[in-house]
Amino acid sequence: MDYYKPADKKAIAEVENVLRYLADINGKMIITGQHTQTMAQEERFNILEVTGKEPALVGFELLAYSPNINYLDTDDECISEVELNRGTLQRAWEWAERSGLITFTWHWFSPLGGHSKSFFTENTDFDAEKALVNGTPENAALLSDMDCMAGLLRPFCDRHIPILWRPFHESEGNWFWWSAKGPETAKRLYRLMFEHFTEKCGLHNLIWVWNSPLKEGYPGDDVVDIISRDMYPPAHEYTSHKKEYDELTEITSSQKIAAIAETGVLPDVEAAINEKAQWAYYMTWSHEFSLGEEYTSYDHLRKVYDSELSVTIDKLPKLYSVLRT
Repeated sequence: MDYYKPADKKAIAEVENVLRYLADINGKMIITGQHTQTMAQEERFNILEVTGKEPALVGFELLAYSPNINYLDTDDECISEVELNRGTLQRAWEWAERSGLITFTWHWFSPLGGHSKSFFTENTDFDAEKALVNGTPENAALLSDMDCMAGLLRPFCDRHIPILWRPFHESEGNWFWWSAKGPETAKRLYRLMFEHFTEKCGLHNLIWVWNSPLKEGYPGDDVVDIISRDMYPPAHEYTSHKKEYDELTEITSSQKIAAIAETGVLPDVEAAINEKAQWAYYMTWSHEFSLGEEYTSYDHLRKVYDSELSVTIDKLPKLYSVLRT
């Protein structure tokens, strides 16, 4: 794949470094990734214990940083998840010190109203269509939340740390408030955030990752660096996901780097390369999907991490150095 410029025309050089590297290894190697959502990061340390290696990419959850969490109308499960997630940006800073790749997932609690885990449609009546209309309470709440998140991302930008940024994930479904009104609304929300973050907030360290295989929901090549999808195949089904790769790449006629942004089961890296399923990276989800062998056997985990076709952190070139302030 030929190297191409980032969607953000003012992106920092480190964003270009990452995209160039992903393009260079495209179809040759696949980056290993693991999602974490607690301070303990049990998933990452379990991989290290089993394989003796660590992923090149670590995902961090931002749900606890949502400004509008309703602590007065919630449940124990929600409170526990928020409390265990609190403070995890510190872990992202620590990973940045090692020059590892970083991706953020934001299960965004409803900006206005809602109860419990209000990122779920069933727990809020927040209307994403109204949020796109200037001057509405929904729009004001949406932009206020975006500004809060921009403030959290700002220090990463100031210190030239590139972030694989995946907002409004799984927009092909209706289970989250941002996609409850359909793919057209979801893609407009994405474009709004792109414009707000790059033009108003001046965040130029983000690598913009779109996360849906729906062609009608695609927001456009001008605001997307990487196309991705989430997949949860049956336990112990290790494949290339060639069919899913071909479906995803149909959403645009342009060459775009493709990724498995979430998976419950590790792919077969060697099959993916051999079958030309050119995934740049995968990210295994947390908890039961990566602690123990319920979904991926330790034998397959070791096979993936030992493969010459897998990029672990020890193989990752230094794509950025944290600027000192």
